[in-house]
Amino acid sequence: MLIKRICFAIMALTIMASAGCGFKLQRSYQIPDVLSQLSLTSSDEYSELTRLVRERLRLNNVKVVDAANDIPVLRLMTDSLERSTLSLYSTGNVAEYELIYLVEFAVALPGKEAQPFKIEIRRDYLDDPRTALAKSREMELLVKEMRVQAADRILQSMASIEVN
Repeated sequence: MLIKRICFAIMALTIMASAGCGFKLQRSYQIPDVLSQLSLTSSDEYSELTRLVRERLRLNNVKVVDAANDIPVLRLMTDSLERSTLSLYSTGNVAEYELIYLVEFAVALPGKEAQPFKIEIRRDYLDDPRTALAKSREMELLVKEMRVQAADRILQSMASIEVN
């Protein structure tokens, strides 16, 4: 009986400690109530990033509606991928790249000025000319992963918006 009480006390302390430290499940965000319904605009409505953001909004119970004066707006302005050389082989071929994915977006609340945000995600990418086909597939997967991370960060930024 004493062992059961000790186990229960340890479980209760663990639950309280994890709740008290701000622990949350991944991709679970507390979006402010004012953003529970918003309009999503993008320079490319059919881009992969727009699709991912729309999906993340739906999963977090944010309803995407048509634009109106009293509706907040999430505006995806630009997303770009840059590549810079980090190292070279002795032959002069590129050995390693740094991929930089940049996203600019803004959130405009009704009657307030838009709050701009920038997200920058960096990844290193090793290149081997002998396995060009496999490396191109690897780069596609890296870029897709970076877009998923950018969509998650957009929702994370939305959750951190202070509504006064």
